[in-house]
Amino acid sequence: MPLFEIETGAHIIISWAADEQAAAAVVEEAYPGERIVRLTRRPRDTWVISKSALGLTTSGLNSFGMPNSGLDNGGPSDSRLDPCNTARECLAKAQGDKLHAIRLYMQETGDDLDRARRVIESNMVMGW
Repeated sequence: MPLFEIETGAHIIISWAADEQAAAAVVEEAYPGERIVRLTRRPRDTWVISKSALGLTTSGLNSFGMPNSGLDNGGPSDSRLDPCNTARECLAKAQGDKLHAIRLYMQETGDDLDRARRVIESNMVMGW
């Protein structure tokens, strides 16, 4: 079954579907009334989201996941481990409430609002 990327005004949805009509039906079911602005069949059966594009990096690794040589300009590097575990714990405690999860994440890590928002939103997309 092919993988489709379906973009609406507010969302980008990645879904397996038998064909374009089935992919459009996924959007209609999940977000009734939203207009599809782009529907693309992915050329491969995988989808990759770059953590560095989201501003998420891990300690000691550059934006390519390789050991940091000190020459990386791919984004901020910090001493924390992968933020996903903390973000997912905050989302679970907040029962999926994004604003509450952002507050919890900021308290837990000391990160600013912008980074906390990016981390929480990216983990919501990953299906915490």
